Amino acid sequence: MGEVEQRTTAGSRLGVQENAGISTLEHGQKMPTTPTGKLISIKVQMLDDAQEAFEVPQRAPGKVLLDAVCTHLNLVEGDYFGLEYLDHKKIMVWLDLLKPIVKQIRRPKHVILKFVVKFFPPDHAQLQEELTRYLFALQVKQDLAQGRLTCNDTSAALLISHIVQSEIGDFDETIDREHLAKNKYIPQQEALEDKIMEFHRNHIGQTPAESDFQLLEIARRLEMYGIRLHPAKDREGTKINLAVAHTGILVFQGHTKINAFNWAKVRKLSFKRKRFLIKLRPDANSSFQDTLEFLMASRDFCKAFWKICVEHHAFFRLFEEPKPKPKPVLFTRGSSFRFSGRTQKQVLDYVKEGGHKKVQFERKHSKIHSIRSLTAKPSEQHSEVPKQSCSFTYGDGVDSPAAQSCRQGKELKVSVEDGGHHTSPSLKKSPEKEGRRLDGAVMEAMEEEEEVAKDRSQHSRSQTQQPSTGSLTGSPHLSELSINSQGGPAMTNATLSPNLSPDNRQASPLVSPLMNDQTGVRTDDEEEVRRKRFPTDKAYFIAKEVSTTERTYLKDLEVITSWFQSTVSKEDCMPEALKNLIFSNFEPLHKFHTNFLKEIEQRLALWEGRSNAHLKGDYQRIGDVMLKNIQNMKQLTVHLRKHTEVLVELENGIKNSRKLETLCRDFELQKVCYLPLNTFLLRPLHRLMHYKQIMERLCKHYPPNHVDFRDSRAALAEISEAVAQLHSSMLKMENFQKLHELKKDLIGIDNLVIPGREFIRLGSLSKLSGKGLQQRMFFLFNDVLLYTSRGLTASNQFKVHGQLPLYGMMIEESEEEWGVPHCFTLRGQHQSIVVAASSRTEMDKWTEDIQMAIDLAENCNGPTPEFLGGSPPDTKSPEESTVDQESEDDLNASRTSLERQAPHRGNTTVHVCWHRNTSVSMVDFSIAVENQLSGNLLRKFKNSNGWQKLWVVFTNFCMFFYKSHQDNHPLASLPLLGYSLTIPSESENIHKDYVFKLHFKSHVYYFRAESEYTFERWMEVIRSATSPASRIHVLSHEESHAY
Repeated sequence: MGEVEQRTTAGSRLGVQENAGISTLEHGQKMPTTPTGKLISIKVQMLDDAQEAFEVPQRAPGKVLLDAVCTHLNLVEGDYFGLEYLDHKKIMVWLDLLKPIVKQIRRPKHVILKFVVKFFPPDHAQLQEELTRYLFALQVKQDLAQGRLTCNDTSAALLISHIVQSEIGDFDETIDREHLAKNKYIPQQEALEDKIMEFHRNHIGQTPAESDFQLLEIARRLEMYGIRLHPAKDREGTKINLAVAHTGILVFQGHTKINAFNWAKVRKLSFKRKRFLIKLRPDANSSFQDTLEFLMASRDFCKAFWKICVEHHAFFRLFEEPKPKPKPVLFTRGSSFRFSGRTQKQVLDYVKEGGHKKVQFERKHSKIHSIRSLTAKPSEQHSEVPKQSCSFTYGDGVDSPAAQSCRQGKELKVSVEDGGHHTSPSLKKSPEKEGRRLDGAVMEAMEEEEEVAKDRSQHSRSQTQQPSTGSLTGSPHLSELSINSQGGPAMTNATLSPNLSPDNRQASPLVSPLMNDQTGVRTDDEEEVRRKRFPTDKAYFIAKEVSTTERTYLKDLEVITSWFQSTVSKEDCMPEALKNLIFSNFEPLHKFHTNFLKEIEQRLALWEGRSNAHLKGDYQRIGDVMLKNIQNMKQLTVHLRKHTEVLVELENGIKNSRKLETLCRDFELQKVCYLPLNTFLLRPLHRLMHYKQIMERLCKHYPPNHVDFRDSRAALAEISEAVAQLHSSMLKMENFQKLHELKKDLIGIDNLVIPGREFIRLGSLSKLSGKGLQQRMFFLFNDVLLYTSRGLTASNQFKVHGQLPLYGMMIEESEEEWGVPHCFTLRGQHQSIVVAASSRTEMDKWTEDIQMAIDLAENCNGPTPEFLGGSPPDTKSPEESTVDQESEDDLNASRTSLERQAPHRGNTTVHVCWHRNTSVSMVDFSIAVENQLSGNLLRKFKNSNGWQKLWVVFTNFCMFFYKSHQDNHPLASLPLLGYSLTIPSESENIHKDYVFKLHFKSHVYYFRAESEYTFERWMEVIRSATSPASRIHVLSHEESHAY
């Protein structure tokens, strides 16, 4: 019949040269010759349910058919898609691209293959073409209708509202009702129609391309996004479902995910008959067995799932297509199946290099046509291929409230002449939903620092799925509606506005609103062009630091005002008086700083030149904004003064209520609570110090005659006064907070937190005993020195082995006596111990602090310390006295493959000091409070080529990595204690400006800042963690932190 050659496509009708489909060939290679012979006709059902017939040679491999479909669609990024069909055993399988079609399908003429999405990338912003995102949107629409993409009613209504916007345009109640009556997007749609129209009303002016993108942005947060369930049983016979995603293998019970095995932790995948086997890498902290076993319905089901896992691992984790194994001479063992096609990295590189053609396509049911790609010159702002930029400044600008306000009410439309008859129904796809994203739990692959270093894949992790009232400043593309698959609380009145480009022109509807702040790679020329468009004045970068750190501060406030409040409201375990005390003092702060951030970002937008104001020079300053808001902040002093009471009352509530203690402990295990809970309660006091430091730098930078100097100096005076008033209270609360934090890491103590006790230093020392040197964790207070060992409990706490009162203690150097380097003896009134430090520097820090503590104890006329007990009295309320206790046997009992790892506090500063064999003092903690920073950095691993853009928050001696500043919890963290900070040498071939290097043993990371000022700031704050200070000042007895 020859229909493939004769069929008229959208591209040929418009005079566009056809592309070569999804070729995996490198440049310079020739296409393999297509098998000749008899042609067979095969039907393929497209994503819009249209059926197309393709004729291919009878002996052709599956790749020839997939290439023909992609060529027919003019689809460049066809590697994300595949062809699936129901085989003769009624199993849905993917067409193998290497095997001949006739060997896979018994009766090709009677089988209809389905063209569907096969690989769901971690971020739909990685889909470079509008057509690709449109096809992903169709897949989301299809999954909604078939019940595979499950979500709560609010999420479903919002998804459908974007589909309706892309299909019929702006809201009209009559048209909406008619359209919803004719089109069923989800089962039981009638009950949601009012909510759908309510959301649709907010999408005025949104183009189909923008609707697709918003649709995918919402869908990717759902737990079942991109999930295909495969029934199985575990060893105990429990019915479960297995699925595979870009991060690894997932385990579900029903539609609830109960476990995840990330690629970084999987050593080998195999199957034996109908048993599917996962061999894990050894992990001392894991409760899982070495090999996990799942039973599937049959060998064919098992092999089909194994193949999908192999393909997902290769596509997302490898840099290039795996090479075929050499054929054995005599015997074959195992399957010869391998992944065929380009990996995701190859696809991204191919499109980035311009290896694609520009075509038009039409959307089925849509009133508005779309134009594919307004070609991509590196200097153009509106390139259709969405650049996943490593450029820093422009992402913030686009997200600024000034840009949002400019966008309100403006409608973006693209009109195209109708090209005549639509001879290819598959090209008229509806503008429904595009890309997808996996749920929040898939981030676990990056949670360990060592895994981050090994993981060289480009994909980002998904975001959390918990309720958020979210500060939406800097987030014009997402409404204030919380989207989650579990039915969490959500806010209504969502508003989504069209985007503007950084130069205040309306952006191409093909460029997604989120493309401007995503992770990825950009060529150096493009990066330099973007950098030159923005101010280079140091004052601008100081102002930008206010903006970036304010974003993080708002997120920290939301941990209390949104996440913690939501958790507390679900459990009746906190007294109403305590609820009112906490949330009535934090909510006014959140409201004030939300508006403050908007003002800062509006000023930055004007400063960057996204309006004509910069021509007059009126807005290239920040002092006036700071002065106004710092003066207004005085009204919040009454709330700031109550933070001491908030912290004390919460700890008292935890002490008296086992239910509240459990609630707070469980909340701290949530990813959003990336620091100890009580740290967030002190954040407002810490923020005042940050404002003071910023204003000091600004005043130091400005000459006295600068137009902004007077306002800046006045703002500095105001904030200095506020800090002075609250400083003594802040010191007491930091000590109080630290004692309570340490109490959670210690077992065998009764009364650690008592009035007058001060924390001085903690760290790792080796204690000399009959068995030799043994590592112990030491805790120094102003009256006693504790030494502990790391327990083998589920919570990884430290067990107290002994205590030495400081009164009357003496320190003696004893390296020569014992022959141990950096060794000293502590002689108490009743006991003496010999300890060794890891270095001379560590030894000096310990001896200095211990001697200082001894002097303080003696100056207090030798108070008898309140010794620490081992069995605290039960002060909990009677009705809460029953609590499940785990015996050691329970803790060591074998766990099934479905059980999660036991919760632990393995990422606290105490554990980092234990593993890095170092120590930290209270002075270091105080310095760390002052040295906090947020912003975009480019990260590069030692053996990788590309730079990855990340949002980085530095606090508490640790770098926390996010995909963007809008994420609710970090993808990974990197504790810096023990790391060395240097500048890359010439031999490392970095050849970039503003790059610093972090190194610990075999772990090497490079980070690249956007300017000289930001480079110096990152070096300054990181140096405070990598080079802990020696004691700068001694706390006198009069400065004791009594509370």
